[in-house]
Amino acid sequence: MIIVTGGTGMIGSNLIKQLNKLGREDIIVVDDLTDGYKSRNLSDLNFYDYIDKDDFVELILKKTFSKQVGTVFHQGACSSTTEWNGKFIMKNNYEYSKILLNWCQENNIQYIGASSASVYGLGKSGFKEKRECESPINMYAFSKFQFDQYIRTIKDKGSQIVSLRYFNVYGPRESHKGKMASMPFHFNNQILKDGKCKLFKGISGYKDGEQMRDFVYVDDCVSLNIWFMMHPEISGIFNVGTGESRSINDMADCVLDWHLKKNNSKEYKIEYIPFPQHLRGSYQNYTKANLDYLRSIGYDKKFISIEDGVSKYLDIINKF
Repeated sequence: MIIVTGGTGMIGSNLIKQLNKLGREDIIVVDDLTDGYKSRNLSDLNFYDYIDKDDFVELILKKTFSKQVGTVFHQGACSSTTEWNGKFIMKNNYEYSKILLNWCQENNIQYIGASSASVYGLGKSGFKEKRECESPINMYAFSKFQFDQYIRTIKDKGSQIVSLRYFNVYGPRESHKGKMASMPFHFNNQILKDGKCKLFKGISGYKDGEQMRDFVYVDDCVSLNIWFMMHPEISGIFNVGTGESRSINDMADCVLDWHLKKNNSKEYKIEYIPFPQHLRGSYQNYTKANLDYLRSIGYDKKFISIEDGVSKYLDIINKF
């Protein structure tokens, strides 16, 4: 049996889709469907059961969960980078993850969980998977950072423990995320609405739209999760990005180019808007995954470029 927490989310639902292609339907989805619109991400997927996340952790704590589980993909969390209720974030992201990890260790279950590149703060200390880094830029980042430190305290591992530090993930099945959805998702909607992408003006020495990010397509994240499931002997904290940093202008150009090819009779453009005051000091102007550790364990698959990834993504979500 496989458990996927956050199974209605972007990475979780794409992961279940790929597991189905591999012939696995013995999957329990764990999530919070207070927002019932997220259920749309499950409508085309096959799985054994659905359990509410609060009910699931209660079953674990009471030791009444009876299914035989081989792997837990822990993708669930409050991922809002603008949520500053620390008590809420630490309960949902940190404490919940500790309970789940300890249960996996006690029962010899593979644990493959989601961390975040937001743990690197403003990136001045680099992007290697080491303990030392700057102060995380928000509560979401702090919760992920502290859980990675908790993982480091476990010396005698009873089973596999993997924490994946996702960089800027984009791809299908993210429409429920609202403001937290990816740049190409928002750029696409902006073009459909009024024919232009809206990018932040420059800040901290960066020119307009020249902030740099490591954008990674969701299929690459899914492939890596499954690779670790197939390699239970490998544990650790790993970056998940392309290893390339691309400007936000580049990303907007990819979206614009796709629309120009589909409808060359229209004119599209980029508009630069003032940088939001509430994001000053808590916005990553530059990210780039260091893949040395990931490559050293034998993962040699090439990551999808933003040109190919955006084209593939927009083909899926736009029906012209």
